[in-house]
Amino acid sequence: GGGGERRAPPPGAAGGAAPASTRITYREACRQAIRAALIADPRSFVMGEDVGKYGGCYAVTKGLLEEFGPTRIVDTPLAENGFTGIGIGAAIAGLRPIVEIMTCNFSLLALDQIMNNAATLPHMTGGQFAVPLVLRMATGGGRQLAAQHSHSLEGWFAHIPGLKVAVPATVDDARHMLAAALADPNPVLIFEHIVLYNAEGELDPALTAVDLEHAKVRRAGRDVTLVTYGNGLPKCLAAADALARDGIEAEVIDLRMLRPLDMPTVVESVARTRRVVIVDEGWKSGSISAEIAARLAEEALYELDAPIRRVCSREVPVPYAVHLEEAALPGIDDIVAAVRAIVPARR
Repeated sequence: GGGGERRAPPPGAAGGAAPASTRITYREACRQAIRAALIADPRSFVMGEDVGKYGGCYAVTKGLLEEFGPTRIVDTPLAENGFTGIGIGAAIAGLRPIVEIMTCNFSLLALDQIMNNAATLPHMTGGQFAVPLVLRMATGGGRQLAAQHSHSLEGWFAHIPGLKVAVPATVDDARHMLAAALADPNPVLIFEHIVLYNAEGELDPALTAVDLEHAKVRRAGRDVTLVTYGNGLPKCLAAADALARDGIEAEVIDLRMLRPLDMPTVVESVARTRRVVIVDEGWKSGSISAEIAARLAEEALYELDAPIRRVCSREVPVPYAVHLEEAALPGIDDIVAAVRAIVPARR
């Protein structure tokens, strides 16, 4: 559960002082990752709606057009199927496109290109063509953007062989996952939660790389395992704080990747805690939480001392009204209640 991290040598080895960590927003971490990729590889470019002059729908690409010019920061028409297809062609031709889809709801307009081309061409050509495409898109609710801009569809894409599905939940992952994705010969989808863009965190200066395979234990505990990803991570950490006040120690696992799923890290934790709650902002029916629950039943059923619990979004389109949106999405209180339902009360 180490997250596949690579770190710079300790500063003491070179006789220098330890570099200070920097507190930045998740948005700035995403921007730094894109800028570093553009500097490192002249084959890389960004393409999507409003990524240039407007600076990105969520301001992630702000300032990059001025620095890199319109041939590397490319504004596109509102045509996801078209510009995703162009990105696939560019990747096959040897470029390293970073294609931004404004919200994952709009990715459905490009589903044919993503599933029937990007995911299948390496297989259908016997490995003659690689598709090193990176697709970035915003996901999730909580910003009152209504049903066409607020859903969590990453679990759908995790169903498709040939894709990798990354969900950075921390500034470190937001900063370093893009480089790993660009180095991968397969198409990689990166889902960035809209609520996290304003979140701040400490960027570890010693961290130089992460992988696209491993989950990470973000908090150790003995009584219950909380399995989550994306914006579920801060909610689970807050729930763990609340439970700790009553003597319940929750272990929090950040999946980081939905395809491939790092089940060994999850199973190892559940084998110790004997109880599990899966927190997923997608709908419960047919969700990634359902897949994890099924795999736990297959691989670790006899390690469990209580039923598997899931905390997911309500089975409705995400509402616009703030009180209804809040009620529809998984909340900290919902996670705490799910844990209390399966963990014996402490005396």
